[in-house]
Amino acid sequence: MPVALVSHPDCELHDNPSVGGYRHPENPSRLAAIHDQLIAQGVEPWLFPIQAPEATREDLRLAHSADYVDSIFRRAPEKGTVDLGDDTRMNPHSLHVARLAAGSGVAAVEWVLDGADRRAFCAVRPPGHHAVRNRSAGFCIFNNVAVAARHALERHGLSRVAIVDFDVHHGDGTEDIVAGDERILFCSSFQHPFYPYSGSTSGAANVQPVPLPAATDGPTWREAVAEGWFERIRAHRPELILVSAGFDGHLLDDMASFGLVEDDYHWITERLVALADESADGRVVSILEGGYELHALGRSACMHVQALMDS
Repeated sequence: MPVALVSHPDCELHDNPSVGGYRHPENPSRLAAIHDQLIAQGVEPWLFPIQAPEATREDLRLAHSADYVDSIFRRAPEKGTVDLGDDTRMNPHSLHVARLAAGSGVAAVEWVLDGADRRAFCAVRPPGHHAVRNRSAGFCIFNNVAVAARHALERHGLSRVAIVDFDVHHGDGTEDIVAGDERILFCSSFQHPFYPYSGSTSGAANVQPVPLPAATDGPTWREAVAEGWFERIRAHRPELILVSAGFDGHLLDDMASFGLVEDDYHWITERLVALADESADGRVVSILEGGYELHALGRSACMHVQALMDS
């Protein structure tokens, strides 16, 4: 099955300052860990490479207010670091890199919609799902998946898309942007209560949350998301499925307290591809979110990509 790998070497130029003498968990080694596993498992040679472009201001305004977008461009430093708040920072390369991350989803949507049974994985950073319409947060500057979803709807004329977020943290930024937009079904699973301390209930009919307690293991998680998501996705009949692919629910990742393993990420990817086969000609675009234990991240992302290829 044709699967594109959308990335850019400049994604390593954005870096966060060390915290208490320890390297910040959202660092360039994350992408190296993924690429190393894709090579080691013999997967990367079979992927169609796409170099991520920079998202334009117009692209970013599909998900963010013009004032917010303009403020990020204005605050981008020529040297040193700018603190945007809520553990989100910019160095002189960060605006460029954040535009690449958002642009990766735009490019992936373009490629996937250019044929049937196409899928794409965007190996980019910084992540995006905590960035709300008017504010950055939680390592996230622009909301990459929301930009991609609105691009598919506004510029390709799709009627319905689904966003599925299996990061261990609630995608509060994505929900803020898409809640009430009936063209978009937003399904998310996350540890609760936990950062960002939101998402357990929603007043929006197009939002389907699956909050789960700390220590949730793979079988429990699989049962919960199957019950919470799959029929809603079928009923929505999306013409494209977008994935916020966070791998920080892994058992070895100390950024949270779930007990998922690589097979769980392979399983959910297979199920989402099957749902895409029903109404979206198999089209899936996946964009990296969290995942901070490097070995677990590399293996999990590789299993995710393998499932995109083999399902």
